[in-house]
Amino acid sequence: MKPSYSKRHSPRQHGGKKALPSAAHKSGLPPGSLVHIGQVHLSECRISVTQYNATFLHQQEIASLDELPSLKNQRLITWINIDGLTDTSVIEGIGHVFNIHPLVLEDILSTHQRPKLEEYEDFLYLVVKGISMAGAEGFNLQYEQISLLLLEDYVITFKEKADDIFQPIHHRLQNRKGRLRTGGNDYLAYVILDTIVDEYFVVEDRLDVVIDPLEESLLNSPSDDSLQTIQQLRRELIAMKRNIAPLRDLLTQIHYADTTLLDEKTLRYFTDVHDHVLRITDSLESYRERIAAMQDIYLSSLSNKMNETMKVLTVFASIFIPLTFIAGIYGMNFEYMPELKWHWAYPSLWRLS
Repeated sequence: MKPSYSKRHSPRQHGGKKALPSAAHKSGLPPGSLVHIGQVHLSECRISVTQYNATFLHQQEIASLDELPSLKNQRLITWINIDGLTDTSVIEGIGHVFNIHPLVLEDILSTHQRPKLEEYEDFLYLVVKGISMAGAEGFNLQYEQISLLLLEDYVITFKEKADDIFQPIHHRLQNRKGRLRTGGNDYLAYVILDTIVDEYFVVEDRLDVVIDPLEESLLNSPSDDSLQTIQQLRRELIAMKRNIAPLRDLLTQIHYADTTLLDEKTLRYFTDVHDHVLRITDSLESYRERIAAMQDIYLSSLSNKMNETMKVLTVFASIFIPLTFIAGIYGMNFEYMPELKWHWAYPSLWRLS
């Protein structure tokens, strides 16, 4: 029997697939309900499989989950990547094939998760946020939840859409002499996590490109557009910190994970990722301070402009107020005004003014 949905959390239909805009709309559904929560991307669900060892590499796309059992090979590292989460039947099928807990499948489909690590008896579940630039100009970011399952014989990743964030990994796999080809499943999990974190540095480089000229424009010609840009940068920095800061706890938790899926040698590489995350969070804090200083500069620039305007108005007032006073006196219809008949009265008054 299909579950009934109230009007409040009635799922959107996108190509026959169910989706909810936010976690609030899922209120009232039982735990483990497989409903996609988040932005609906146009990309269709794709399943790609990469298998490799030191001497062999094969990459393919499969049309059905029924093909997965035949691909199992303990001599090969098997990486399954799912692009697109709107087809909940695919996620449900992955859960049946690999015996994944329903609550994990629910979290995979709920794209508003914070970065975290969950330990289970047979696998590890990681959630991280992919951050990339939305365009070539300005500083508009797009976020993507990436879930990772580390099993004994498989590494499975789930992405919201098809993009090229994992392209550097596929490029490294072409090198037979690379460490990736000889490492285990845990090393592949490290490489995936490291690739996602490296993209954060690309975003930071764009921040420098945007902030440096903005600071100069604030000193020379502050405008309403500058203020809007400052506010946008401030919001983006808050969002970045909210999605990156939890990675510190995740990477610390990895070192204390009670599991045989992580080799002690590989944990050293996760320490390197932890250091990268610390560098990024420290940089975000310094950027936040720069943005706050830029707001102060903007207000100071406006205050200085107003002071200059007031100086000009004061000069004009100093010139015309005495003249107005004199004109007011001479404009009065007094019958007896002795200085009116003085020969030097008019030039004398001008000199006094």
